Amino acid sequence: MSQARPLPPGVERRRELRLQRRNERLRNAWQMLVLLGLSAGLGTLLLRQGWTLSSAEQVEVEGSHHIDREQVINAAGLNFPQPLLSLEPRRLEAELQDTLPVMEVRVSRWMAPPRLRVELVDREPVARAQRLGPKGLEQGYVDRQGYWMSARQVQGLAGAASEGPLVLGWREHHRPSLTLMLQASERLSADLRQIRFEPNGALSVQSARLGEVHLGPGDNRLPRRLEVLNHLIETLPPHLQGKTLQAIDLTEPEQPELALKQPPRTAAASP
Repeated sequence: MSQARPLPPGVERRRELRLQRRNERLRNAWQMLVLLGLSAGLGTLLLRQGWTLSSAEQVEVEGSHHIDREQVINAAGLNFPQPLLSLEPRRLEAELQDTLPVMEVRVSRWMAPPRLRVELVDREPVARAQRLGPKGLEQGYVDRQGYWMSARQVQGLAGAASEGPLVLGWREHHRPSLTLMLQASERLSADLRQIRFEPNGALSVQSARLGEVHLGPGDNRLPRRLEVLNHLIETLPPHLQGKTLQAIDLTEPEQPELALKQPPRTAAASP
């Protein structure tokens, strides 16, 4: 019986190389599986233990002079322990801006150490306001930019607003005109008592010195009308102020119209 002939050196070498590469691939596959298992376990541990808000002290609130950590936690509906990655910054920003009296909210998550950072920019109520809502007349406030603020948003901040004028007929599209009016009321804070938007968009104010003043539409001539209003308040003779005036119409600011109250008629003497 003849013996098997030995393989040529080149063939034997290639077979050994193929076997080494196969063993190396098997080792790499096992190493990858082990690393994936360790990563999954470590990730689960971090999610459960490391990246978790376990107390209120891990919520940082910055930028506000009126809103504290407890108010933010209550407004955001946070419960502890709270997985940090379960919190969506955009959703929290929308909820906080809708609930708290703030102009801007920025929420960020920090992993090392785990914490939630909330940066706030305050809004200040400057005047009381009324508007017609879906359920009828609503009472609230406005800030310097004319934005509506609900009574819930203004809890504890309404002191200064109670000294400002009362805004009647607030609507979102009136906001640019209202912003100008509120700036004027800061200069005339001792005089303006009321700012009123009519259903047709016309604007009127109640002045302590001048009484009813019609300012017309909130168009690009409103700044000029406010200049004339300020001038009349400062310069109108005393005998034309107060109870003497019935109304002033500044729709045409270069030609103000003054309506005087008619003096009461005296009864004719009997013969």
